[in-house]
Amino acid sequence: MTTARPAPDAVDPEAVESELQRVGRELAAAFPSSSRQPLRAFDARAMELATGDQELRAALFRFVDVVPACRSLDDLAHHLTGFLGEVGETPPPLAAAMRISHTRAGRAALGAAAAGGVRHLAHRFIVGESPQSALPTFRRLWNGGVASSVDLLGEATVTQSEADRYAARCNDAIAVLSRATAGWPTRPRLEADGSGPVPRANVCAKVSALTPLLAPEAPRRGQDDAARRMRPLLRAAHEAGAHLHIDMESLDSREAVLDLVLELLSEDEFAAGPSSGLVLQAYLRDSPDQTERIVAWARQRSAAAPPLTVRLVKGAYWDHELVQARQHGWEVPVFEDKADCDRNFEALSRRLLDAGSSLRVAIGSHNLRSVAHAIAYNRVSGGEDVDLELQVLRGLGDDLAHALAARGFRVRAYCPVGDLVAGMAYLVRRLLENTSNESFLSAQAQGASVQELLAAP
Repeated sequence: MTTARPAPDAVDPEAVESELQRVGRELAAAFPSSSRQPLRAFDARAMELATGDQELRAALFRFVDVVPACRSLDDLAHHLTGFLGEVGETPPPLAAAMRISHTRAGRAALGAAAAGGVRHLAHRFIVGESPQSALPTFRRLWNGGVASSVDLLGEATVTQSEADRYAARCNDAIAVLSRATAGWPTRPRLEADGSGPVPRANVCAKVSALTPLLAPEAPRRGQDDAARRMRPLLRAAHEAGAHLHIDMESLDSREAVLDLVLELLSEDEFAAGPSSGLVLQAYLRDSPDQTERIVAWARQRSAAAPPLTVRLVKGAYWDHELVQARQHGWEVPVFEDKADCDRNFEALSRRLLDAGSSLRVAIGSHNLRSVAHAIAYNRVSGGEDVDLELQVLRGLGDDLAHALAARGFRVRAYCPVGDLVAGMAYLVRRLLENTSNESFLSAQAQGASVQELLAAP
């Protein structure tokens, strides 16, 4: 059973900070050596190159975004050189590549190299075109002490038939994963916490892909349309003993999605399950208010239902929210200073953990301090390690996942599944996150000390 926690104001901040520093240093020491991962070292060098020049970064990401629309190697080379031509000063390797683009053979070689590079990046983040094809990856992760969460790629749909196809993909993923995972070896720390069993099969879905009608000005219509596809998915997950997680996307759909999820899970049919969850985005200024609403709802839910899982993340739509707000003259809804976002993330971690057994808390971050803080606060406030889940993005947080699994924590890798076209928007967001000058991953790649990485925001 979960240990009763003291009142939040009874938790000693100095004890939390001391434990945080100890945990963070242990995790840093458990990271695998980059010398054993030459491909990762090459990727890190490429990311560092993109980070150093904002014009180059923008040009490369614009190119990645148009790759699916290119129909030939010549077309790829034409777009790449066009974008790079807008950069004031290109690094020597790219300048050399542009010099060979003036001949047909050179363009073919450049196009082939560019296509291969994008495919390499895509395969680093996207584990397969379907859940069935990705099963070997999921099994390898499981054998290494890491569970999976399958994200079925798909941005907002525009037709009912597209939404139907996405719902069918979700249903198929639940069935495929439930069958396959049943035969996997036992991993006690991945399969249970103080509240009971934790499903092996874990599928994420996007409400914006379940309906073409989701619009801020008329949310009810989109909610009703999405609900008729979500209910069968909840039933399928319950019958299969799987977990269904609903992702949050941009701010304009957040309220509609949150209302829909809480309404559906409050229906009598789902009073006993399935295991389900949602996402809380710490980069939003009003996220503390959203947290209080979720905590209050969870505490009133039937005791027969599995605890709601809340995945706490920083947020992947920062650029979108910032640009949209400035274009319309709106108040910016996100924290514009990274330190403010990091402090909010820690505050929300504490609030969710203080909710106790009414919630399952999943910390989704690659920031060493953010992860160590959640572990430390959970321990100092009377929680057990088994009651905290740490989540990473496959392809970005692999080293952290290895370190956490080696220390005996419950770790889950968020694994995108889908084709390159559907995954391109996802891929660009991940690249933006990885190459941000303020990102933890960028600081780590540039050799920041453990002391710097664990410094308070």
